[in-house]
Amino acid sequence: MLVKDIMMRDVVTVSPFDTLRDALSLMKTHNLKCLVVEQQDPHDAWGLITYTNIVKTIVAENGDIDLINVYDVCAKPAIGVGESLDVRHVAKLMTHNIVKRVLVLEDNRLVGLVTMDDIVGTVLDLLE
Repeated sequence: MLVKDIMMRDVVTVSPFDTLRDALSLMKTHNLKCLVVEQQDPHDAWGLITYTNIVKTIVAENGDIDLINVYDVCAKPAIGVGESLDVRHVAKLMTHNIVKRVLVLEDNRLVGLVTMDDIVGTVLDLLE
């Protein structure tokens, strides 16, 4: 099975200059646990920000979610894979790097997102 067979294609992005409140609002609106952080130019890296990153930052720094920007908290660069890669390799990559999400890129253009939940769900479906 390939990444393109299980990836989420409708990915929600956020500007690195948005506040954490903006990011949380997007997550709530779309019922998501992470957002992809946009590039600043075509040669820039993509990033990821998660609900957990935001909560940890707020707690650790007694932060005001209106004063902290996404770029202060996000993981950048995010790990990216191609859509023609076998899902087994992606699972190994994610396990080795202890990440739950990877971007799917084509020539540094965002085409999707794969989560560990997507992979586990696919494996469970195959076992039924």
